[in-house]
Amino acid sequence: MTHRPISTPASETATWWANAVVYQIYPRSFSDGNGDGMGDLPGITARLPYLQQLGVDAVWLSPFYKSPQADGGYDVADYRQVDPAFGTLADFDAMLDEAHSRGLKVIVDLVPNHTSDEHVWFREALAAEPGSAARERYIFRPGKDEVAGSGDGNIAPNNWKSIFGGPAWTRTTNADGTPGDWYLHLFDTKQPDLNWENPEVWEEMRSVLRFWLDRGVDGFRVDVAHGMVKEAGLPDWEGVAAMVEGSAEAAHLTDPPGAHGEAVEPHTAHVSPAPDSGGAGHEPVSPLYPPSPFFDQDGVHDIYRDWNRVLAGYDGDRMLVAEAWVEPAERLARYIRPDEMQQAFNFDFLLAGWDAQRMAVAIEDSLKAAASVGAPSTWVLSNHDTVRHPTRFGLQDPTTFPKGIAAKDEQPDAALGLARARAATLVSLALPGSAYIYQGEELGLPEHTSLPAEARQDPSFFRTNGIERGRDGCRVPLPWKSAAPGYGFAASSAVPAPAAPWLPQPEVFGDLAADRQEGVKGSTLELYRSALTARRSHGLGSGTFCWADNHDPERGVLAFHNRDVLVVANTGAEPTPVPDGYRVALSSAEERPAGEPGGGEAVVAPNSTAYLVAG
Repeated sequence: MTHRPISTPASETATWWANAVVYQIYPRSFSDGNGDGMGDLPGITARLPYLQQLGVDAVWLSPFYKSPQADGGYDVADYRQVDPAFGTLADFDAMLDEAHSRGLKVIVDLVPNHTSDEHVWFREALAAEPGSAARERYIFRPGKDEVAGSGDGNIAPNNWKSIFGGPAWTRTTNADGTPGDWYLHLFDTKQPDLNWENPEVWEEMRSVLRFWLDRGVDGFRVDVAHGMVKEAGLPDWEGVAAMVEGSAEAAHLTDPPGAHGEAVEPHTAHVSPAPDSGGAGHEPVSPLYPPSPFFDQDGVHDIYRDWNRVLAGYDGDRMLVAEAWVEPAERLARYIRPDEMQQAFNFDFLLAGWDAQRMAVAIEDSLKAAASVGAPSTWVLSNHDTVRHPTRFGLQDPTTFPKGIAAKDEQPDAALGLARARAATLVSLALPGSAYIYQGEELGLPEHTSLPAEARQDPSFFRTNGIERGRDGCRVPLPWKSAAPGYGFAASSAVPAPAAPWLPQPEVFGDLAADRQEGVKGSTLELYRSALTARRSHGLGSGTFCWADNHDPERGVLAFHNRDVLVVANTGAEPTPVPDGYRVALSSAEERPAGEPGGGEAVVAPNSTAYLVAG
């Protein structure tokens, strides 16, 4: 590995988002304001003091728009209305005002690849004739003839598969009851893809952006940002795409691969450095080969240049962050060129797992790629689409990436996984750029790995006949009070008998509830607060990165400098000494006393990370 400094453009005068710590809220599961078992906007407002005390700079809200909730709100029926399950527009405005009064920015989700099938546009399309203007807002096509020239159209327009499993096309029924044209849905049947070749779609999304910008939001997280544009002609493609490209290993599953090809899609971007490369060389390989005709098409960049101009018309440094599962890092950097988005999620780091060599490759590649276009990098370990990292890191192979875990699958070593997760958190928060925290990770929450099938709601579980366990396990409602019903998911004590949370919570949530960790030295909650304080006081988000002399990923040691802090993560099996002249300022290990001097006596234990400062 090179020891040259690698900088991001973040500085003391940078825009707020360049080094912000953003907390993701999945509204259904964050906090229930009215006791009906579903999280909502008033519940979020009630918990803003907690987030302010945690020390984050912004919140990102997953969709709260009007929706039939076929895919947890990512099936939007009305982009300008709040779903009644979450409250009202007035509740949103109150939440936004309260967040701003506490110095918190607010980012909202935007879902531009598809709508709900209950959106007024799609209802109009189904009622309209083939070839009509209403249908041109979506991607309708006639089917292929089962017998050439027969005109029956019984075969789908192409062979594309849904990201959630099964075919990506559904056939409509004409007014007279006869089979009609087919429509494309890269996700669930109830999520028809919009046609981004239609100028009306462009103008509608500009209008949606302005609607929320006028209300005062500070930015947008763009769902499926590498989607929207499809290759001309919609050619057949033999590959199988996934939103999250995981490990090629499927040892955690007891079922054989089924309806969705491989149960776990391959991810090969983080091969270990070649033995003769001096630890520096690697060849990133895209998991999508041949390249997908519906992801990462060049035309998406025209959309983001257009949106960049919309945001530029507002003050306050509004921002866009891309959810784009794109490889290699250089390809992802195209989304954050100066005239496009401000940020893109760095999923390479998330997918690296608990492995020093893979982490080192992901860190260096990500920083270099972002710096090449003058943008900050981002760091994320979990979100609403992934198995929580304390659970992933507790599996026999902590670099695997399961698509959900069920009771009959391999179960993690909870203590080991949490220790590694705490250590990985200190690494991510010490890196220059912006960091994203998924709700509940500050409590050390694990995945719910024993959800019964009848409780699951993720469409990917049903569309793959359970081959993919789905994302429900990371979306379980948060525990706030250990002794309260639903572990205090209901935010108000004025509700005497709140309904059960919409997903069942595991018993361990009682031990991990926020009130059990508040003020407790060594708790994961207090570790996050300390790490965020250290990040701010040392200016790590706007710092400069350089590998340290004791950086040795082949031995499991990840070590780098950022400003006056030396960060040492030990993923190996043996303790590594604290270098002479340094003392431990913060450690992820609960038993590690802060302030112990170095000189070869103090060590960074396996599966832990320490912030070291001179003196």
